[in-house]
Amino acid sequence: MAVTVSELATWRRVLLLLVRRDLRLRYAGAWLGYVWSVLDPLMMALVYAFVFQVLIGVRKIGETPYILYLLVGMLGWNWFSSAVTEGCRSLTGEAKIVRSANVPREIWVARTVVSKMFEFLLALPVVVLFAVYYQHGVNWRLALFPLGLLLQFMLSFGVALIVAPLTVLADDVQRVVRIILRMAFYLTPVLYSLNHVAPKQHWIPIAGKLNPMAGILTLYRAGLWQQDLLSWHVYVFTTVMSVLVLVLGHLVFKRFEGTVLKEI
Repeated sequence: MAVTVSELATWRRVLLLLVRRDLRLRYAGAWLGYVWSVLDPLMMALVYAFVFQVLIGVRKIGETPYILYLLVGMLGWNWFSSAVTEGCRSLTGEAKIVRSANVPREIWVARTVVSKMFEFLLALPVVVLFAVYYQHGVNWRLALFPLGLLLQFMLSFGVALIVAPLTVLADDVQRVVRIILRMAFYLTPVLYSLNHVAPKQHWIPIAGKLNPMAGILTLYRAGLWQQDLLSWHVYVFTTVMSVLVLVLGHLVFKRFEGTVLKEI
């Protein structure tokens, strides 16, 4: 069952109920609650900062304070990575309900992406605390943050719409997705800034800018580090790619929906 934008808006209450249920189940019985969604990227940011700045002694691969720069990148990447990973299981996890419920099946994929988006937003106060601790100011480019949210939602939703039905048809897709995401993590400017990487190897920053997540992460960071912004061409490309991936995801989901309902 394909769904248009207007139809998806009609089912927004169902989507929000599913998201609320997911968040409650995820943190049910956990003493720290949503804090767990912050601890993983925070701990990893601390580890990477220690490795690069203390053990290796790299002079500068990102903006300062580096731990704050890392944290923003880690939170943004975790949303994308976890949305795609869990998107693989979005149809198989509750197969009976997906098959029998009279709602557009895309909603089951969307609820995963939106749930991860809420976790991302709930973690932002930690970024504010670090910014206050380091007395790091903001600038008017903070207004670009919502644009980053919109583009990442479209990109994540589009990719999840592709991998969700393919996972039903071939379970190996989950393993391939995990491998690709591990590789993509290091090819995405999460740990570093493209403005500080390999100045003599011009093709490396150019290739990095062709990664839509590169443009999205710099939109998140622009309000804190205006020098992290890239050329406007990058953001045009990121926008076009996010829209194309979303359209492609819709087409792939529509193409395999009937087959998927027979398999689950």
